[in-house]
Amino acid sequence: MTEISPKFSPTGAPVLNVDDAGGKGLPVIFQHGLCGDARQTIEAFPQDPRFRRITIEARGHGGSEAGDPTLFSVRTFASDVAAFIDAHQLAPIVVGGISMGAAIALHLAVQRPGIVQGLILARPAWIAASAPANNIPNALVGRLLAELSQEDARKAFEASEIARLLVEKAPDNLASLRGFFSREPQATTAALLQAIAVDGPGVSEEDLRNLEIPTLIIGHDIDYIHPLSYAAAISQLIPRSQLVLVTPKALSKTAYLKDFHTAVTNFLETFL
Repeated sequence: MTEISPKFSPTGAPVLNVDDAGGKGLPVIFQHGLCGDARQTIEAFPQDPRFRRITIEARGHGGSEAGDPTLFSVRTFASDVAAFIDAHQLAPIVVGGISMGAAIALHLAVQRPGIVQGLILARPAWIAASAPANNIPNALVGRLLAELSQEDARKAFEASEIARLLVEKAPDNLASLRGFFSREPQATTAALLQAIAVDGPGVSEEDLRNLEIPTLIIGHDIDYIHPLSYAAAISQLIPRSQLVLVTPKALSKTAYLKDFHTAVTNFLETFL
């Protein structure tokens, strides 16, 4: 495998931060969720020398430059990952991610099938359609941050019906949303939340039925933005998929991470 620099810039694109776990293990591209960064993937990915996690932080995330915010989309982020894979001659490679990262991985598997040999879809927030109702909380936070100061936006959100719903239905989602009100730069956060909430993986259900690669799908209950029903639906569509249920983060983050690590390890062992 060619040497990996901590910075990567697709032709004509902003400079992106690359977090490479290093080592000689099986390389795996593993992408973070919306407004997350490599800290999320470092935590969720098994610390196993047999596997080498590589995360390309998406535009406007982590240490990556934002570039033109009008270009924020799953398609753009997936194109950046594909450019990285091509530049480092990594294909075919296992690609996966959490939430938005799962959508990026799914887009790549459908649109660039030659570069993806395995797929990990953790806590998917989409099936195929764009702008599903479960993304409304992200869209609301994005709109409030675009219109108000961080503090006023936070107060408006806390008074909303959505926030009251999440207190009971998905406290872990609520905690993540609250964190967006202190995320900087505010304008980038607002643009990301609004753009991705109405976006989608850019695939059809027929595309999923035609996928011919091994696929791990990870889901859990007590999650409004990443409904377990979405993970189950995708598992019914992709022929060579397996659905693994893990402990909800809202019940125990420690147990969630342990279950997550086990599921990913068991799946990746089949590629060794």
